[in-house]
Amino acid sequence: MAAPILRRSLARAVSTTSTRPIFHIQRPCQRRWDSTAAAANPKLTQIVDQISTLTLLETADLVGLLKTRLNIPDTLLAAPAAAPSAAPAAAAPVEEEAAAEEEKTLFNVKLASFDAGSKPKIIKEVKALLGLSLVDSKKFVEAAPKMLKEGLTKDDAEKMKKTLEALGAKIDLE
Repeated sequence: MAAPILRRSLARAVSTTSTRPIFHIQRPCQRRWDSTAAAANPKLTQIVDQISTLTLLETADLVGLLKTRLNIPDTLLAAPAAAPSAAPAAAAPVEEEAAAEEEKTLFNVKLASFDAGSKPKIIKEVKALLGLSLVDSKKFVEAAPKMLKEGLTKDDAEKMKKTLEALGAKIDLE
């Protein structure tokens, strides 16, 4: 009995000449896109339009390029833990800072250069170490000098250095 009544009410709603839709669903992403903040800055809108046309590989290359250009590390260190120790270090005398550098606990491993003949072996090792695809690891090695890993313990950094130098790479620990 309820079905015929519902059909009649829908038929009346459809037959009216109103331009307003009966059911209007607004998606969250559509609301966000139509926000006034995005429209306020046409330069940002243009950048977003250009980025949205990129393929997945081009987007990955863009992220890598931004990380390199803006000097953003691949692994972020715990910022809240580092912030309290930064203030006393700034007030310390120069001699204590030199002693602190000698007692360094975290190291960065940087691929400085490599022998041309050992390039395939180094690419395979970088692929295994960083978990990159073969194409990305080839681009990474060819872009040397480049930071391999950051924030490693001394033992891990030395082990990685020894492994890569055995293959023909020149590695710097920072």
